[in-house]
Amino acid sequence: MKELAIIGGDARIVTLAKMLAKEEIQINTYALEQAKTLNAIPNIKQCTSIQEAIKTVNTVIGPIPLSNSKSQINTPFSTQSITLQELVEPLEEKQFLAGNIPEEFYEQIKHKNVKVIDLLKCEELVVLNTIATAEGAIQIAMEETTKTIHGSNILVLGFGRVGKTVANTCKAMGAKVYCGARKNEDFAWMKVYGYKIVQLTNLKKELSKFDIIINTIPTLILKQEELTYVKTDCLLIDLASKPGGIDQEAAKKRNLKTIWALALPGKVAPQTSAEYIKNTIYHILEEK
Repeated sequence: MKELAIIGGDARIVTLAKMLAKEEIQINTYALEQAKTLNAIPNIKQCTSIQEAIKTVNTVIGPIPLSNSKSQINTPFSTQSITLQELVEPLEEKQFLAGNIPEEFYEQIKHKNVKVIDLLKCEELVVLNTIATAEGAIQIAMEETTKTIHGSNILVLGFGRVGKTVANTCKAMGAKVYCGARKNEDFAWMKVYGYKIVQLTNLKKELSKFDIIINTIPTLILKQEELTYVKTDCLLIDLASKPGGIDQEAAKKRNLKTIWALALPGKVAPQTSAEYIKNTIYHILEEK
């Protein structure tokens, strides 16, 4: 029987543990003690220390994201507070998989013999995760506005993986979709897909027309000045990782409804997201 360790993580990781256990894999967990659904599942052992969980395995799975603070790992299903350094120590000669791994972790582990793989740099998982992210953004929009998506003017800032999927999902629901970017390559693809183009250099001139603005760019795009052009009843949804793309304080001062929606796959679709993570991990292990 294969054996893996899982340290910390959100609902996706809890679901992943269940899936792996059903496939006859022994799972040693730590910092998931509040995930009560794991207690009665064969092949899952809730360990009392990181050392106990990791000692006999070759592969360790961490949270996605690994850390929300750059000093401690993400443990929403535990009262345990685990620093990155505490996690580093027992990983010698192991393979470690997690998501959005901060530079601080790489710095601490560089003298250890550890193979580190950031799952959120695996194209397979990143692309599939955009589906749950887009659906989560639509869910927020439906709950937080008084208009239908159909017929709404929606601006999607950024035309990377997430931006493309969000725009496609909004268009499929009948929205009038505008996309903002800087690159001529992106403008060409926007034309192919039939989206209206907004050049970020001319952004202020366009902002007053939108009912919903969804940002996917992890750089401050909507600053105080830009936000003065946004309609007061416009919903702002920021999907970008920190530092985000919307000035939260400036938006608050203007009483603009702003939602910073981080880690949506784990919140809106933990079952599907766990399936994607599992398949990605299997492909990684097959390539060893």
